Amino acid sequence: MSVFAFTTLIAQEDLSLADAIKIGLDNNFQIKIAEQNIDIAKRNNNWQSAGRTPTVDLSAQWTNSYNYQKNPASFFANLTTLSTGISPAANANWVFFDGYRTQNTKKQFEQLEVQGEQNKAVIIENSIRSIMLAYYQALIQKEQISVLEEVINLSRDRINEQTIRKEFGQAGTFDVLQSQDAYLNDSTAYLIQINTFENAIRNLNLAMGVDDFEKNYNLSDELIYEAPDYEYPALEEMLFSKNRNLQNLLINRELANINSGIQRSARFPRLSIGAGIAYNPSLTDGSGTLQSGAPLEIDAAVAQSLNANINLAATYNLYNGGQTNRNIENAKVQELIAQLNIDAQKRQLSGRLAVALANYNNQKNLLQLTENLVENSKRNLEISEERFKAAQINSFDYRSIQLSYINASQARLNAYFNLKITEVDIMQLVGSL
Repeated sequence: MSVFAFTTLIAQEDLSLADAIKIGLDNNFQIKIAEQNIDIAKRNNNWQSAGRTPTVDLSAQWTNSYNYQKNPASFFANLTTLSTGISPAANANWVFFDGYRTQNTKKQFEQLEVQGEQNKAVIIENSIRSIMLAYYQALIQKEQISVLEEVINLSRDRINEQTIRKEFGQAGTFDVLQSQDAYLNDSTAYLIQINTFENAIRNLNLAMGVDDFEKNYNLSDELIYEAPDYEYPALEEMLFSKNRNLQNLLINRELANINSGIQRSARFPRLSIGAGIAYNPSLTDGSGTLQSGAPLEIDAAVAQSLNANINLAATYNLYNGGQTNRNIENAKVQELIAQLNIDAQKRQLSGRLAVALANYNNQKNLLQLTENLVENSKRNLEISEERFKAAQINSFDYRSIQLSYINASQARLNAYFNLKITEVDIMQLVGSL
């Protein structure tokens, strides 16, 4: 028969789940974008942006004027003057009371910064979930390769056994062909499984944000067939205090409450104080003609003036068509909507947690059953191997037991992966990823 050379899995580096998560978080562009948005929110979160500090403006004006006068009734028959000057000025204004709008605006900036942090936490949480599931999937595919390698070795031994039996007349060509057929089927399944594992590694690289999809690893973590017990009351308490989506809704409710305060500030007068100073130098030069016909030259002269002012202003809106009241009422409705969203989310999350916990417990029981099934199948395979060598069972029975072992191992791996999915879902719901 042909000799098959199977693909060797060459590992370039060890990779634990913790390492995979770190790499994935470092490479995640959405996290980097969220961090930039947080920087913007931090820069906006100050009293200056909220409007507490006064504003000071500097200005300068260059004025030029040309004046020509011709008046027969005037002492001058005609008169031409040219004036020019640069006038600097400074003005300051400070709103020292605006109905607590400034204080509410500052609170709004603070909540927006917290909201940015929460958005980043949600992105991190989703990234960790994707990486964890991709890593576990790759581990399971790697474990399945080990199972198929074990079966292939048994199939190879079976061919050797049947070949020896044929030499001594205890088996025929049909038995040898059956053994070879089983070996070829196992070899095909092995090659397919290697490809499945390589695709799982590619998906892991994608989840980690690694550009080289063909990069290979030695997955250093091992499958641990142990499942912790969870109690619903403790999980629900964590759910209401740490769930990221719920925390974002709480922030939205606080922002709605702050917005109501901002809208109510329109009912108060607006008090401000202003001050200014302006310096106005002007250079004037001119010439003209007297009524007598004598020419006239006006010497250049510099005129200067300094103006300073300080004032107190109060503004109060008496009527704007009820717009202020509408804005306040709309803000109250937004507060109500925010609270209803929280109540709806709590109900939905409680239901999802109950379903996830029920699925987890079912998968845990299923995993225990499949572990027992694998142990029985493996023991049955060992016994059948001895009985096959002793010619107490035929090749069909032996092959059937082999397939039972493969199926039991695959069922256990599937149960383990489904268990991990439900466990990760629970961890994400209660905010413990």
